[in-house]
Amino acid sequence: MADFVTIAPPLRSQSALLEEKLKRGPSRVGIAAFGVALLAGLIYIAVHVSRDLDAVKTVSSWPYMLLGLALLIALGFEFVNGFHDTANAVATVIYTNSLEPSVAVVWSGLCNLAGVLFSSGAVAFAIITLLPVDLILQVSSGAGFAMVFALLVAAMLWNLGTWWMGLPASSSHTMVGSIIGVGLANQLLNPASGTSGVDWEQAKKVLESLLISPVVGFTLAALLLLVSKWLLKDPALYEAPKNNEPPPFPVRALLVLTCTGVSFSHGQNDGQKGMGLIMLILIGTVPTAYALNHAVSTAEIQDFIAASERATHILDQHIDPAAPVVVNPRGVVTDYIRSKQLQPATLPALRSLVDDLNREVGHYREYTAVPAQDQANVRNDMYVTSEALRLIQKSKGTTFSNDEWAGLNNYKSKVDKATKYIPDWVKVAVALALGLGTMVGWKRIVVTVGERIGKEHLSYAQGASAELVAAGTIIAATSFGLPVSTTHILASGVAGTMAANGSGLRFKTIRNIAAGWVFTLPAAALLSGLLYWGFRHLT
Repeated sequence: MADFVTIAPPLRSQSALLEEKLKRGPSRVGIAAFGVALLAGLIYIAVHVSRDLDAVKTVSSWPYMLLGLALLIALGFEFVNGFHDTANAVATVIYTNSLEPSVAVVWSGLCNLAGVLFSSGAVAFAIITLLPVDLILQVSSGAGFAMVFALLVAAMLWNLGTWWMGLPASSSHTMVGSIIGVGLANQLLNPASGTSGVDWEQAKKVLESLLISPVVGFTLAALLLLVSKWLLKDPALYEAPKNNEPPPFPVRALLVLTCTGVSFSHGQNDGQKGMGLIMLILIGTVPTAYALNHAVSTAEIQDFIAASERATHILDQHIDPAAPVVVNPRGVVTDYIRSKQLQPATLPALRSLVDDLNREVGHYREYTAVPAQDQANVRNDMYVTSEALRLIQKSKGTTFSNDEWAGLNNYKSKVDKATKYIPDWVKVAVALALGLGTMVGWKRIVVTVGERIGKEHLSYAQGASAELVAAGTIIAATSFGLPVSTTHILASGVAGTMAANGSGLRFKTIRNIAAGWVFTLPAAALLSGLLYWGFRHLT
């Protein structure tokens, strides 16, 4: 009798399995879960927007049409950001068979949503400080709208282009490049009027965080992999996945946890990049509703008045009593923000602004009571006051004591609470756009991260190391209010693990990614500058 031998099916390549996975559609349960969140979010947004706009007395429909168009473009940017950047978060769990793509993408989308909802807004306003102060103060003018539209359209176009080529380029770099382009174009279009361009000091700080973070990702991920090899001797951890077999449960749980961390931290950091621009849109179109934070309580207004009186007293100690009265204090302080050079009239003008705000806010007792025609002016005075205090603290030409700076910073925090705020419905809208984008266009970037960075396929330990470092780095940067690139950190982390493992790097892919990183900033700057020039002529 012939012997019957069971022949095991041949192992299929991980590339073929990944391609098969990518063809599968999202699960019905996942779509239903996100659909419920989407419906609830839309209802929440509609209720709060209608409540805010009820207080706006206008017979023209133009502001609402402009608001709708601007919000559509801003949320479109976040949508593109979702499927462009968040694919990095799900690449490792999909590639290592830790989660099915349909589950991973929905889960990442929900984690992004949660990250945005729990964000502080610090990164959003760090981005805003890069913009020319002239355009921020005139955001309701044609130039202000040209700025916002140019920034968002340029960022979307570049992100779509790099996504189409499967390159994990950075939305953060794209946004910063767009801001630089608008700033330079604004200065070139008005060479004789003293208008400001780019705040290079703040831009340097942001660019440093964007440039250093990939080095951190590469180095720490490589070190973490080497340490894990020394401590954990299971050879299966350092092999590429076989067929559709998931990793051992502890490793699988760790990979799912790191995917959660990267997705949540991405929402906290990247989700804020559009929020500041959305606030400029809201302030420019319906300042009556959004120029000032109407949620500030009467008790907090009393704290503001007390802090104002303390700030006025502190500034009085550093002003020559014989100094002439400043006729246009906001103009003088704005000139200081542009030039960063303290002039004899700077402190008297700042003191005058603080005193004027104290009297005006003290008279109305709440921000909702400030007349509609004055809301934008009060906000602009508060904005330049806060920015001037931020810059003066960095200046070497002042002699304020530590106790005096404590009083001035306390006053600045009260001012910022009135102007640097983000309504909850804006966070919900951005969260939904980011989460929805995550579920749509993630496939191209997943292939690049999982297959094309190293010469060998990604192992479980490499995926876990890269994502642990990415999540930790992004959370740390967010706590300091610094924008960083999820794409840069994670792709660099994967490259670092490949180098540490001796797997080798695919220099064609590395070259293409590096080219995307190098050209992103100047290309986005050129594109946004040209768009700003065009929009300025239209407006």
